[in-house]
Amino acid sequence: MPERSPLEIHCETLGPFGTNCYIVSERGSPGCFVVDASFGGERLAELLRAKGLQPKALVLTHAHLDHIAGVRTLRQEFPDLPIWIHEIEAPWLPDPELNGSAAWGMPVTAPAATRTLRDGEELELPGGNWKVLHTPGHSPGSITLWNADHAVAFDGDALFADSIGRTDFPGCSFEQLEKSIREKLYTLPGETRCFPGHGPGTTIARERKGNPFVKA
Repeated sequence: MPERSPLEIHCETLGPFGTNCYIVSERGSPGCFVVDASFGGERLAELLRAKGLQPKALVLTHAHLDHIAGVRTLRQEFPDLPIWIHEIEAPWLPDPELNGSAAWGMPVTAPAATRTLRDGEELELPGGNWKVLHTPGHSPGSITLWNADHAVAFDGDALFADSIGRTDFPGCSFEQLEKSIREKLYTLPGETRCFPGHGPGTTIARERKGNPFVKA
């Protein structure tokens, strides 16, 4: 983020898959939004309460089980919480076969989306304008949420520090993921900080220079 940015990002790593869930707010304001909700959604609810924050939306980068397992808990704690996801994966939320949870023997269902997203949409959320980038490959409806002013991107399981998302699940495609990274993520400004769904953060410049799986 640019120096002295008012944006505050809290990362909470939850569940058996070590999934990063994010609470995004602006300093001094009670409004926030949440990116992904894994197993242990009650922990996110506790943090929101402790920080005195009111979530304006839950934005899901994709609908694999480890990114949606806590959605129902959050909705129970915040009954009016909007749930946003790319239109392709909205049907996955209530379906354990589609979201992969049945295959892991831990069926997960989540409440229906209240809004479906498309590539290029601009969302007004705490922090200003956030652009939806459709970055499929790890899953067909994966998105990256990018804020140009703060040089921040929440890219789910597309691009990691020195790695990329898995492409051996149903609906995955390495070729599609490679294209998403080359044409959508690597074209972002180099100073853009990436907050991925697993592992430590990174920057676009760092991955363009040295990611061993997708060369710039």
